[in-house]
Amino acid sequence: MVDAARAELLYRTDFFPGLGWLLLDELWDELEPKWPAAFWDDWMRQPEQRRGRACVRPEVSRTVTFGRKGVSHGQFFDQYLKFIKLNDRFVPFTQLDLSYLKKDEYERRFLAEVYGAPEVRLEELRASRERQPGPVRLQYRDRDAFKTAAKALGLMDDLKSGVPRAGYRGIVSFVHRGRRVFLAPNGRTGTATTPVGVNGVWGGLGFPPLARLLWVLVGAGSGPRRPGAAPQ
Repeated sequence: MVDAARAELLYRTDFFPGLGWLLLDELWDELEPKWPAAFWDDWMRQPEQRRGRACVRPEVSRTVTFGRKGVSHGQFFDQYLKFIKLNDRFVPFTQLDLSYLKKDEYERRFLAEVYGAPEVRLEELRASRERQPGPVRLQYRDRDAFKTAAKALGLMDDLKSGVPRAGYRGIVSFVHRGRRVFLAPNGRTGTATTPVGVNGVWGGLGFPPLARLLWVLVGAGSGPRRPGAAPQ
């Protein structure tokens, strides 16, 4: 589902990842007074908290879940999560130009790439057995069509507050039989769902110094804690 050779590749996503993430200290100041006692991952995905903000996620995961035990009781583990590819290559992100992730520039490039890719039908994509060059676009018209395509291709088909997992503007990028595929809503607006994340960095994406990414959160814990503090 991912290109393991592209460990340096980052995406914007509207989906809060939940399993290992960082956020800016000023965002914690906003969220801490209303932080819920439980189910904070889905709470963070609600429009009232997201407020149009995005996460940054990597092509190759920097976190992995290692078993069925935990508060989720192994939900999705055998079907999806045990197949997560964990990154094994160092990437010097502080030496890279990440300006392409800023909203205006990202949308200009990303939407042009997605909607400039040739369109294919689900049946054509599934029938292709040989590795084909270049990305393709598989379009969907509504929530049901998205779920049908996602399930057929082995993607997680659930949506949280209308946002598909790893999606940006309703677009999910993945690799199918060696070929990049964009599962995308009709048109260029990315509004087929309503709307339409280490793995995410949550905030306004102004790329402040790393020292300002103050809070580290872990998916297995009961809430956020400062680095070095004992888990609750």
